Amino acid sequence: MMTQVENPNPTALTHGRTPNRLIMASNRGPVEHSFDDSGRIRRRDAAGGVATALNSIARRQPVTWIASAASEADRAVAILGQQVKIGPDSSLKLLDLPENAFQAYYESFCNPILWFIQHSLGELLAERNVAEEACSSWHDGYLPVNQAFADAIIEEIPGDGSDTQVMLHDYHLYLAPRLIRAARPMAALQHFVHIPWPGPAAWRLLPEAIVRRICAGLLANDSVVFQTEASVESFLATCRAYIGERAVVLERQGSVEYLGQTTFIWANPVSIDASEMALLRASPTLEHYRQSLKAPPDVATIVRVDRMDPSKNIADGFEAYDLLLRRHPELRQKVRFLAFLIPSRGTIAEYADYQSRVTALVDSINRRYATPDWQPVTVFLQNNRMHALAAMTLYDVLLVNSLADGLNLVSKEGPLLNETDGVLALSETAGSWEELHHGALRVNPYDIIDTAEALYEALTMDREERLVRSGALREAIHGHQAADWLKQQLRDLAISHDMKLIEARTPA
Repeated sequence: MMTQVENPNPTALTHGRTPNRLIMASNRGPVEHSFDDSGRIRRRDAAGGVATALNSIARRQPVTWIASAASEADRAVAILGQQVKIGPDSSLKLLDLPENAFQAYYESFCNPILWFIQHSLGELLAERNVAEEACSSWHDGYLPVNQAFADAIIEEIPGDGSDTQVMLHDYHLYLAPRLIRAARPMAALQHFVHIPWPGPAAWRLLPEAIVRRICAGLLANDSVVFQTEASVESFLATCRAYIGERAVVLERQGSVEYLGQTTFIWANPVSIDASEMALLRASPTLEHYRQSLKAPPDVATIVRVDRMDPSKNIADGFEAYDLLLRRHPELRQKVRFLAFLIPSRGTIAEYADYQSRVTALVDSINRRYATPDWQPVTVFLQNNRMHALAAMTLYDVLLVNSLADGLNLVSKEGPLLNETDGVLALSETAGSWEELHHGALRVNPYDIIDTAEALYEALTMDREERLVRSGALREAIHGHQAADWLKQQLRDLAISHDMKLIEARTPA
């Protein structure tokens, strides 16, 4: 559950000056640009619950959001220096990063190395010289891009930073806080890490010097916030293992003292907006998709919604379904599996290979069991959120069997949208398990037999238990929504801001 940050000096709360502006930084911004057929630049809101949650800050208070240009149209906007309005007094600043540096940073270091390590998927890198690749892409990409982000942020911060709060996001920007701190020592800095943080052993794939720099970069923040308590504990353990001789790691207090600064480490899971889910459920578009997805009478529906990513464990989910049909032939023609899979990072070999494996497995299941009137698995390989949300309104079982997840917003969206008191079969290694375990059915993602048994239990669960479980899920999700997450993040920044003002006024 969410850790409450306690201010060492409660009298400092909200007694400092209100900062002039909040600066946010993330690899991707809240809007996306594209060229239409006539060559004009068009914009649309970025997909995803996190972007929606963060965007709500920009609508409520002045924000400067700094992000990398992700498309040719984005780069055109960046080169032209156009102001991208994202709120009444908020704007997005896009960085036109050198292509070679961006490729090394994003395509060579962040996604095929950091992502795999932080999701404990190091075994997928066994055929590669990770240390050599990391050193090259670190120096050619990660370092210069983090410097570019830091320079852009510093440019927005007046004076020593005492009137500025900075909220950084995710694994793309681990070095930027140290660079910002050196130039603007009084700025309040917070870093939210959306993906899991593994224990020290997982980091051995990287050169020790790189891991030290990552830890040191994060410890320039006033606070580092994770999705789960497990990630908090793993980060503290990593700091102790890699920089323990120069840092004081206080596990019980949830803090690290390093280079004269104390950084608080805590957990605050991202969530969704229940009112937004209700509006989406009532939309004609969603209802159209829902009608098209309805099952025949007496046919149960298993649903999954995921990016095509090895960490999501999609293949093992289908293996478990195959095992279910083999062990329980009475379920054939009585249950279908709808999978909404979003293409992801197809230029990375491990992702392309994984998609091929998933496709072959689905084809095999359908060849083995399909009849003229029944197809066991239907895959929608697309990025169509409304279609996927529509499926979640009618699932009997929602399968989330990820090997590792920072949180997994699908596991929160599903129970709020669902109208059949469907069962959430949830991986115990998903970040949302900490919040939802009272209502979810546990899945061991490393055990195909266990997953198959969980699917059978969910499909055969009596009505009364389904009602109790779905009610517990909705209660937990309503109890901690996106607004609650934002409130805690902003409160944490305000505490850091006030404490710095107090320290500055206190005689040495």
